[in-house]
Amino acid sequence: MSRSQEVDPDIMATAVFPLNLPNVLTVLRIMLVPALVVALLGNTPDGDVIAAVVFALASLTDFIDGYLARARDSITNFGKLMDPLADKLLIVAALISLVSLHRLAAWIAMVIITRELAVTVLRLGATQAGVVIAASMFGKVKTCLQIAAILAVIAVHGQPTWVSALLYLTVLVTVLSGLDYFFGLRRQLQQVHAPADS
Repeated sequence: MSRSQEVDPDIMATAVFPLNLPNVLTVLRIMLVPALVVALLGNTPDGDVIAAVVFALASLTDFIDGYLARARDSITNFGKLMDPLADKLLIVAALISLVSLHRLAAWIAMVIITRELAVTVLRLGATQAGVVIAASMFGKVKTCLQIAAILAVIAVHGQPTWVSALLYLTVLVTVLSGLDYFFGLRRQLQQVHAPADS
């Protein structure tokens, strides 16, 4: 490659990771994941309080970076890829940590994690097929419930009735939102292939 064809490292870095506030918040959320795990699993004084604050802060960045990306018209390929990945890492890390502490039933964690992984795989497949499904209100409600349920389990010991009810509601909405995404994707794919088949 000649000198004129060499790619400036700064330009390459900007192309891969456009430096804007939404993307910085997404990276911050990923960096908070190990802090959450250490606060929960380490012998940290007031670990639950720290874990709750870290999880709440990380969850807040999820709402803020999405809002800023849309408001500032600064949606990037990096954000499209890393934002949902950061969400999944945060939720999965919290669930696995709580199961290992025997504060959350393993089956609840597995249902939620399986749904998230399945939808992620479906979303990647849909993107390859040129189909993009925007986040639905059902999906947003699911995310809010998951955050509220995990915060409740972290902050409240003994799992009182209202926390158990919140967990069961979260599992139900998580499964239903997964089915909604699947059938929505199926309809979209049928519409895409309909003209070619007619």
